[in-house]
Amino acid sequence: MAVSTIGILTGGGDCPGLNAVIRGVVKSAIICHGWNVIGIEDGFDGLLNPEKCRPLTLDSVRGILPRGGTILGTTNRGNPFEYPLEQDGKIIRVDYSDRVVDNIRQLGIDALVAVGGEGSVKIALGLWQKGVPVVGVPKTIDNDLRETDFTFGYNTALETATDALDKLHTTAESHHRVMILEVMGRYAGWIALESGIAGGADVILIPEIPFDIARICTAIKERSARGSRFSIIVAAEGAFPMGGDRVVLQSASEKQAIERLGGIGQFVAKKIEQCLDMDVRVTVLGHLQRGGSPTTFDRALGSRFGTRAVQMIADGEFGRMACLKGRSITSVPMEDAIRDLKLVDPQGEIVAAAEDLGIMLGR
Repeated sequence: MAVSTIGILTGGGDCPGLNAVIRGVVKSAIICHGWNVIGIEDGFDGLLNPEKCRPLTLDSVRGILPRGGTILGTTNRGNPFEYPLEQDGKIIRVDYSDRVVDNIRQLGIDALVAVGGEGSVKIALGLWQKGVPVVGVPKTIDNDLRETDFTFGYNTALETATDALDKLHTTAESHHRVMILEVMGRYAGWIALESGIAGGADVILIPEIPFDIARICTAIKERSARGSRFSIIVAAEGAFPMGGDRVVLQSASEKQAIERLGGIGQFVAKKIEQCLDMDVRVTVLGHLQRGGSPTTFDRALGSRFGTRAVQMIADGEFGRMACLKGRSITSVPMEDAIRDLKLVDPQGEIVAAAEDLGIMLGR
């Protein structure tokens, strides 16, 4: 297959390292192959509006390596297979995928690089099945994509969460308080678990292990009896109590395809205050985890993913996603990457290590 022009888009939630991928794709495509590169703005939405597509040159990517976010913009609501439209006061979902395929051809794009998490890779797979030559690059701070050891963005989010825990320790100790840090991750507990270990948390709550609030209170009491008059709790946004449900800010609806998690920190705080005579404070780290300059690891990984995506196009490896296996970048079929989420194993080594350190995981 002859290639002269490729396109690149960034879909889903933003994260540090996206610009490293864009830079890697542009530099590799131009320097190694002499291809033209078209940047598609606002994820897959940009393929419904060709005016959002623009050429990317070496000048376009100069200086963007340390920048957070994405110079192309993104959205986590632009699924062309189920595009939301309001009709007669109701939200209907329309399949615009054929229009996207036509626009790709009209733009002269010979192959597409789709950078994103599970949802974006799933859309990319759908376009591949419609005949679009597409390769994927895994991106999510949640680190929940299968078939890759790490996704870029995760390491930076970990550093942000760990730094927050370091700061919370001093104020918690000063005021003899229970401090709860609520972190992102959706249905995966990777951010909470690893930042909690690195940040010296006393309790870590993750979605994969439903928690018992009575046992958490007992663990805090035991710390107090040993002379530790404060405790640090890290709660993943998707954590939930035994026999209970996840705490959500907004349920899935016609307008919003997926539920919006949030509020577990306050939920746990109220429960602890009901059984302990201690001050409890909650910090919701929120979108701070998505922002800022990427770490060295994420800059290097994003750059490597970008160059690998270009090589995959050159080698005709379409319908596949770049991935990290050990210390090597390789590729896997997209359908393997999205068959289910990569979650923390409740019986795994990292959970055992946390518990061996005396960290309470709510069970």
